[in-house]
Amino acid sequence: MLISIITVNYNNLSGLIRTGESVLNQSWQEFEFIVIDGGSTDGSKEYLESQDEKIKYWVSEPDNGIYSAMNKGIWEASGDYLFFLNSGDHFNDEDSLNAIQKHLKQFEVIYFNINIVNNGVSQILENPKTMSFEYLYNNLPCHQCTFIQKKAFDRIGSYDEGLKIVADWKWLILALLKHNASYLHVNDVFSTFYNDGVSSLEENQHLIQSEREKVLNSEFPIFMNDLKTIYKLKRVIRNLRKSKKINLLIRLGLLDKF
Repeated sequence: MLISIITVNYNNLSGLIRTGESVLNQSWQEFEFIVIDGGSTDGSKEYLESQDEKIKYWVSEPDNGIYSAMNKGIWEASGDYLFFLNSGDHFNDEDSLNAIQKHLKQFEVIYFNINIVNNGVSQILENPKTMSFEYLYNNLPCHQCTFIQKKAFDRIGSYDEGLKIVADWKWLILALLKHNASYLHVNDVFSTFYNDGVSSLEENQHLIQSEREKVLNSEFPIFMNDLKTIYKLKRVIRNLRKSKKINLLIRLGLLDKF
C-alpha cells in the first residue's frame, strides 16, 4: 500500500519546513510526498529545490486558489490513499504513520481524531463514530486527519474549484450522502492542525455559511426542509428546559428529564 501525502503551500516557508520535516522523518516510509506551491516568493521554492530528491513531485507556479492546488495534487498522486497535510500542520511524532497505517484498508474514507492548536492552546477534537446529515450540515472531519482512497476521487470527482472555502466539505457530504462512500472512524490521534487557515478566520465565516447554503439548497432541498423542522423543535426543547415550572415538575417526579 502506498500513501500520497499532499501539501499545499503559499508564502509560508516556516510552515512548509515544519510540515516537510514531519513528513520526511517518518519511520514508515511507504508514501510519496507531493508539494503544490502557488508561486511563493518567500524562499519556499528554494527549499523545495533543496529537497528535490526526497519529494516525489513538486511545482511552484500560480494557481486559482487552494482547491486548484489540491486538485493538482490529486491528479499527480498514485497512492492507494490520499492525505492532505497543509503547510504548517504536522504529524505528532516520527512513528505516526507507522502507528495508524494498519487501519488504511477497505474503506473509501477513513478519519481519525485530531489535535487542534488554537492561539497556542492544544485540544483534542473527537470526531463522531457515525455520520449524520445533521452533523455534516455544519461540520466535517478536517483533511489533516482524513485519508481518502484515490479510487474515490476517480469515482466521485475532484474538488469544486468554483467554491473558495468549502469545496472539501462539499466533496465529503456528496461522497457520503449521494455516492454512499464507505467510511470508518478510528478513535486515535496522529496529527496536529493549526487553526489559523483561511476557513478559520472570523471574516470568512459569512462566506462559509453562504457557500454551504448554496450547496445544500442545490443538492439536498428536501433534507433542508426536514432539518429546519428539527432545529425548530430543538429550540422549543431548549426553551422548555429553562422553564421553572418544567424543572419543578421534573424535581417532583411528575415529568421525566429530557
